[in-house]
This record gives sequence, structure tokens and C-alpha cells, in this order.
Amino acid sequence: MIILSTCFDSFDCYTRDTVIYWTHQPSGLLFFMEIRNIAIIAHVDHGKTALTDAILKQTGAVAEGTTMDSNALELERGITIYSKNAAVEYKGTKINIVDTPGHADFGSEVERVLRSIDSVLLVVDAAEGPMPQTRFVLKKSLELGLKPIVVLNKIDKPASDPARAEEQVLELFLELGASDEQSNFPVVYAIGRDGRAALNPDDLLTSGPLSEGDLSPLLDMILEKVPPASRNVTQGAVLLLQPFNLAYDNFMGRLAVGRIYAGTARPNQNVFIKKSDGLPAQAGTTRTGRITKVFTFKGLERVEVAEASAGDIVLIAGLPDIYIGETVTTDESAAPLPAIAVDEPTMALNFLVNNSPFAGREGKYVTSRQIRDRLEKELEVNVGLKVDFTHADSFHVSGRGELHIAILLENMRREGYEMQVSQPQAIIREENGMKMEPFEEIIIDAPSEFQGVIIEKLGQRSFVLQSLTQHENSARFILIGPTRGLLGYKNTFIIDTKGEGIISSRVLGFRPYAGEIKKRQVGSMISMATGKALGYSLWYLQDRGQLYITPATEVYEGMVIGNTAKGEEMMVNPTKGKNQSNVRTSSMDEAIVLVPIFDLTIERGLEIMSDDEYLEITPKSVRMRKQFLTENDRAKSRR
Repeated sequence: MIILSTCFDSFDCYTRDTVIYWTHQPSGLLFFMEIRNIAIIAHVDHGKTALTDAILKQTGAVAEGTTMDSNALELERGITIYSKNAAVEYKGTKINIVDTPGHADFGSEVERVLRSIDSVLLVVDAAEGPMPQTRFVLKKSLELGLKPIVVLNKIDKPASDPARAEEQVLELFLELGASDEQSNFPVVYAIGRDGRAALNPDDLLTSGPLSEGDLSPLLDMILEKVPPASRNVTQGAVLLLQPFNLAYDNFMGRLAVGRIYAGTARPNQNVFIKKSDGLPAQAGTTRTGRITKVFTFKGLERVEVAEASAGDIVLIAGLPDIYIGETVTTDESAAPLPAIAVDEPTMALNFLVNNSPFAGREGKYVTSRQIRDRLEKELEVNVGLKVDFTHADSFHVSGRGELHIAILLENMRREGYEMQVSQPQAIIREENGMKMEPFEEIIIDAPSEFQGVIIEKLGQRSFVLQSLTQHENSARFILIGPTRGLLGYKNTFIIDTKGEGIISSRVLGFRPYAGEIKKRQVGSMISMATGKALGYSLWYLQDRGQLYITPATEVYEGMVIGNTAKGEEMMVNPTKGKNQSNVRTSSMDEAIVLVPIFDLTIERGLEIMSDDEYLEITPKSVRMRKQFLTENDRAKSRR
């Protein structure tokens, strides 16, 4: 650490613990200043992104209206999909903030981030209390020895109960084996949407200076409780940097986002990259490379610097084969840092070249080579994904859940790719001669009147009820069962609870195989003709089940246009029109009234498709089809 005995008029200087840190960056040089590294973790929709946006805005790091969720899909869905880095300056201290996803399918993003920071802000909805992802990320944090700061958010909601939520959080800490020091966590109350925080909830619910927006109580708590990242910096130490995330730039190639644990990172610095593979250091592999550029974060932007020192979170370029968890060092003999583990995928499906009769109409990239190149590029940044490129015309893709795969497919179709995918299947593997499969814990909040149908339906899918608690007219269920049983259930759940239920899940790991599960209770309505669907024909077909298409939709033989309520496959002709006649009477003309269709999206398609069907995905359309289009071919395949 460089200790300065004097300040200069051209620099902003702050004194803390007898050490003066420079915060100005003249000529691109980054001088030492105190650093705090935190991650914001929470269950989906508990308000962590809104809270992060308010911190950035109030510290002047971003302009009004700027948001962490800048990806188009994140804005549309209102959830965080990709972890992002930001940095703010507050009272002479740089605070590096990592915003993490809240959905369980993107849990691998959270796991990697936790290794690089010194504390977490655990955001909990004051009305809902701890939820599955809260438990998951908190458990990981406690195992790493971190001391969380609990933020009880949304205390202005009518159903909020801060005292009950705080008690539930404490129970969760104790249940997860937190130490006495960890269990004695500080609590800050907040209304993240309004950018307000206080140490007493009553201060937020009354008018006054805080009502105009003030997060200083939270920021002061961060400075007080989070240990400085630069506390163990040694002058001239060997560089030790470990990436926890990857990015990609069309000009610079693969970029690594990591924390510097020791030394200094500079452009044009020759380094050694060490990979331990979970083995002793001497058994690892070492290769050489050169850092070409170094960036730090200011607000949401990355800023190129001449050097970055220990404790900071940086983005480096120039190492095209760098991977998460490896160690970048300037000393070939240095021991690698402990590896960062990434949880295994839980479900898999096949990506194939689209070969339907409508193939190539809408897509710009339709060949297997183009799909392969896109998947290889995705592997550069999506570490929760695995792809088997063994076959020339199909690719076996493994991910963490339906949403994880659906987001990839949605991004690809928006980029102009066209493909078809098979039904997702839970990954089954053998351990010590025993068949194993992924299990999940689900938490359901729903009106009490629906508890019977929920337990019955999930019981048929091999889920076992762990606990049931009731509060007034609502009930909370906790169940455990195989991931296979959850596939395709969410749409059924919405119908059974009339849209009033909330379901959340988290992966528990691999457990003994639960046996056969019968899930699909509807059949497919299959087109036997090619042409445009007519309202007259669909009017009659809608009585047999639920339709996926509207009048004037182009269909082809073998395309699935709906489902049948009786559970049997049915061949239909949606292009059939009304027979013409030269007799006109008012009694012969009936009004055609069509009920709303089941809008087929990628996620819905992945849920409801059968194992002998493909989901055809193009930039403009999502269609479901049989793998064998003609009835004769399907009959032959069943022999």
C-alpha cells in the first residue's frame, strides 16, 4: 500500500485509519483508495435490482432512468438474467457492486460471484419472507464465511410484516448453521423502488426528509460492516487474479471479470494461467499469456486504466482461453487459488437443423455450421451450459432448467437463427451402480382453497409434502420431488390456482431415481393438411380441446395445432371450409365465435411438448410438430 503523507490541491484526499487514499485518476492512472466489494442477492422479484438502481442514481454514478437490467429480455420479463458489475464512490470509498440473478435457473451465476466479494446484501421481501433462492444463496454465503447485511425491502406493501420477516430470516440463519457472529446480522429497512432506507421501519412510513429518497443509512452500514478489500495489500506482491465471470467483445474477444487478490494488473503484462482441476497444485496445468487491456468499473461503464491493484474487481482482455476459476499470476511457481465450482446441469435436449416444410422462410442462419458457431460462442460466457458437438446435424445441450434453455433459444431467434429442439429431459446418471436424478424443493404460496388439488397433482408427480403452514386465507406448501415431475407442471398450476398461486423452486442435487411419472394427460391435435387454417374449421375443433393457432395461420401436415382433452391423438383438417350452396336461409348461417387460443411461446412449448415432437423456432414463429410428419411414418416408427 502506498501511504501518502501530504495531499495535493489537484486531488481529492480522504483519511481513514491514518492512511490517505487518492480518489482522482489523473492521466488514466488509478491510485489507491479504500474498496468494498459486495453482492446483492435475493429471490426473484424481491427488489434487488430496483435497490441497486437507486444506489447508482443517488451516488451520481448513472443518469436518471438508467437501469442494471439493460438486456431486452430482462426488461421484458422484469427479472435479472445475467450478473452485472457496477461501482460507486461514497465518502471516499469505492464500492464494487455485483447484481445477481434471482431465478434458480441462473443460480450458477450467484455461486461464482460469492467467491469474489467480502459481504452480501441479502434482500428479502417484507411480505413474502425468505423464499427458495433466498435459502440457496444464503447457504452459499454462510459456507464461505461471509457476514450478510439483511435488507427488508418493500415494507410499504399492505401485507408487509417486517417483524415476522426478520424472525423468519433469523430462523433460516440458524437452520443453515450460521455462526453466532453471522446470526447477529445488521438489518436495514428499505423501499427500493423509492430509493429510501432507514434503520427503523417507522421512519419510512412517516413523512419527513427520508420520504424524498435517501439510502445513506444503507451505504453507511456497508462502510461500517463490510471489511475493506484492500486491507491486506502488500507493495510489490505477485499478481493473483481469479475470474468469476466471462464476457465477450467482437474486437477484443473473450474478456474475464475477476478479483485481484494480490499484486497489480497492467496492460501488456506477461502472465501465467494456472488450472488446478480440483487436484493438488503440482498436478495442475500452466500456460502463458499476455494481458492487453485492463478495465475497472465506474457506474455501469467500464473504464480503461493503466493499472489496477489488489482488492479491486477488474475486466481484463488478451487471454482468449481464460476460464472461470483459473488463476492468473506473474509467478510461475505460485500456487493456484481454490477452484470455483459450477453446479452441474439438470436437464438436456437436442438442438437440430429445422427440416419442416416451412424451413428457411424466416431464418437468416439455418445451417448446422451456423448453429454450431453460435453455441460455441455462447459457451464463452454461459458457464452453466454444456454442449456435446459429437453429431454433425444435432447438438446435445444441457442446462440448469427450462428458463435457462428458453432464454438461450429466445436470444438465438432474435438474432435470426432458425432451429428445432426436442423435449427437455432430466439428466439421469449412475453413482455406485444406483440410478440418480436431480431433485428440487418447491415452495408454493396459494389460497387455501386450492391446497387439495395442488397436493394431489404434485403427488402424482412423485412430490412429497414436507410442510404446510396457513396464514389467514393463504397457505404455504414446501414439497420435494424429482425435476422430471416439475417439467410441464407450471401451466397446470396456473390453471389449478386460477392465476393466484406463486411457485418457486431450487435444485437440491442428485438423489435416487423416483420411478416412472405419468405427466401428460392431453393428446395432440395434428393437422392432416397443408394450407391456411380457416375460422369455420377451427370453430368445430375448439370443442375437442385447446387450440394453438388462429384463423389464417399457415399449417402443414404433421404440425400440432392444439391438444385434445381426452388424451388421444387426433388427425384434423384445419383448412376445411364451409360447403357452398345456392340455398341461403337465415337458419343455416351460424355466428362463428372462437375462444382465445393457448399462445405457444418457447417456454410453454418446452413444457407441454411430447417426447415424439419437436418445437420449431424461427425469428417470427414458434410451432409444434411431430418428429415424423405423416401418419404412415409415425406408424412405422412405433413398430
